Amino acid sequence: MKLKTQNLLLILTGLLLGLSISIGHGVFAEREAAVNLPVEELRAFTDVFGRIKNDYVEDVNDRDLLENAIRGMLTGLDPHSAYLDREQFKELQVGTSGEFGGLGIEVGMEDGFVKVIAPIDDTPAQRAGVQAGDLIIRLDDTPVKGMTLNEAVKIMRGKPGTTIVLTIVRSGVDAPLKITVTRDIITVKSVRSRMLEDGYGYVRISQFQSRTADSLLQAVEDLKKENKGPLKGLVLDLRNNPGGVLNGAVAVSDAFLRKGLIVYTEGRVSDSRLRFNATPSDVLDDAPMVVLVNQGSASASEIVAGALQDQRRAIIMGSQTFGKGSVQTILPLSSGSAVKLTTARYYTPSGRSIQAEGIVPDIRLEDLKVEALEAAFDPVKESSLSRHLMNGNEEAKPAEQKDKDGEKESLAQRDYHLYEALNMLRGLVLQREMMR
Repeated sequence: MKLKTQNLLLILTGLLLGLSISIGHGVFAEREAAVNLPVEELRAFTDVFGRIKNDYVEDVNDRDLLENAIRGMLTGLDPHSAYLDREQFKELQVGTSGEFGGLGIEVGMEDGFVKVIAPIDDTPAQRAGVQAGDLIIRLDDTPVKGMTLNEAVKIMRGKPGTTIVLTIVRSGVDAPLKITVTRDIITVKSVRSRMLEDGYGYVRISQFQSRTADSLLQAVEDLKKENKGPLKGLVLDLRNNPGGVLNGAVAVSDAFLRKGLIVYTEGRVSDSRLRFNATPSDVLDDAPMVVLVNQGSASASEIVAGALQDQRRAIIMGSQTFGKGSVQTILPLSSGSAVKLTTARYYTPSGRSIQAEGIVPDIRLEDLKVEALEAAFDPVKESSLSRHLMNGNEEAKPAEQKDKDGEKESLAQRDYHLYEALNMLRGLVLQREMMR
């Protein structure tokens, strides 16, 4: 047994040395520097491997040991690098297509717990009340502490129609919350739109997919048709948008920019150094824009917000974004598995790194809830007085205008941040009209 193990260790050491040399000549050849092999560390690795094979309480499969070693190498780098086995690799490919099974949340790891980056619109998790920033500490009766992110995600996905109880710690809430979520097939419609009022449109992007930019362009055209003419202004809502496909974010930014840099990436190898520039067209014809963001806006949504902010194309409103400014490259392996490896950082046009900083909004908005106050009696006005003098233009404000005022109040109650964004748009449009 010991002889067999020693032979295996010799082969393993040779493979590791060969892999290191191959990587050194392939990826880092441009440095023209000798690769120093960590011989002592490799010797320690093979020593630990041998001890496990000989002394562990149960027999351990060589393949499992090596896969766990690979997982350890990657998870020790940063929260986003990971080893994907065949099943996980397939799940990743399905997820980027816009339809997959599960709860409908984008998650990461923080202090050994699963952190909700953002719930996806119109999914079981959002409907059940899961919020961005929640820390999941138990899945049913199983503690999350000690699990890998992949293990936790696998438990959360499950069979559509089944339920799972999430035990959640939420900022500002004293006791943990228990939220029951029913799993479902998650079909993500990444773009939704509507008119807020005459001339003012609203577009919500919940996630960046490969066809998100096409859906955005169609949504804006539909709003123009509904408005029977060009829009006066647009609110672009990126709140709780966890990101997605880089090209989708670049194309969405390009839709509103006529020129200039959108985003660039910097990494150690030449392939990771990319620059993306805008093409000369603007789907809004330079109409004012307000972009809504919050702590659940991450990655690709931060790219869009940063580009529009740096190019002074839009006012950014809300709260500071998540700060996920790193690029992950999927590297397929011959075994059918893959490595998700962080290879670069995102930078906004002005050179700001998004990583761990996020996008600071131009105008911060507090998380407030607006409630209507019911007065004990209507205030006395001139029109309330007996025999008041008539205006002489009684048709100037028709009945439907009063309904519009009521709609404004209800919008403030339903979505205070959107209400403030609409007010900002009105102010920008008024300013332009006064300067003509």
